[in-house]
Amino acid sequence: MHIEPGIVTGAKIVLSYATAATAGLYTLKIAAETLRVQGAVSLATRSLVATGAVFTFFQILPHYPVGVSEVHLILGSTLFLLLGAAPAAIGLAMGLLIQGLFFAQFDLPQYGMNVTTLLVPLFGLQLLAKRLIAPGTAYVDLKYSQALALSTAYQGGIVAWVAFWAIYGQGFAEVGKVMTFGAAYMSVILLEPLIDLAVLALAKRTTALRGSGFVTSRLYA
Repeated sequence: MHIEPGIVTGAKIVLSYATAATAGLYTLKIAAETLRVQGAVSLATRSLVATGAVFTFFQILPHYPVGVSEVHLILGSTLFLLLGAAPAAIGLAMGLLIQGLFFAQFDLPQYGMNVTTLLVPLFGLQLLAKRLIAPGTAYVDLKYSQALALSTAYQGGIVAWVAFWAIYGQGFAEVGKVMTFGAAYMSVILLEPLIDLAVLALAKRTTALRGSGFVTSRLYA
């Protein structure tokens, strides 16, 4: 989901700096909480894994320009369930930045919009998970309906933010392209819950990760 260059220009782009900064501050907050629970080494390790995964998703996996943005298999809910909210947020921000710095410099002016579009839905997903998943339920025991709800919430948030940036920057002239982008993203919403459950099933069998700092403590507990 990279906002196309030229969608938001001039003074309007300042808003993206503000939203990205706010998302960054919240990331620091949840990172501090994670630090207290699992320590610095665990946070750093999981953040590094998330960064590598996000860079792979964006740069190596197939992605297609549709309407005002691009359709990517981001797997934000997968990263959240395996690694936790803070490492996932850090990975999304850093993976996107590395791609921009070394492979897609034309995307750097849109970085604030793109990172906001990735992170704010992740924080919404975090809140939804607290309401949707009982405190005593390990993530490896999630049902398909729960995985679908989490993935739909995340991808729906991305579509909503893309729509906001397009209409904010260009007015309602871009509504048709936004609808085309949203329709194309349905394929991701259908696929991601299945990937989530497959990864969780694999994690359930891989007991070596239980109690380690390589995954979020909630994965098994």
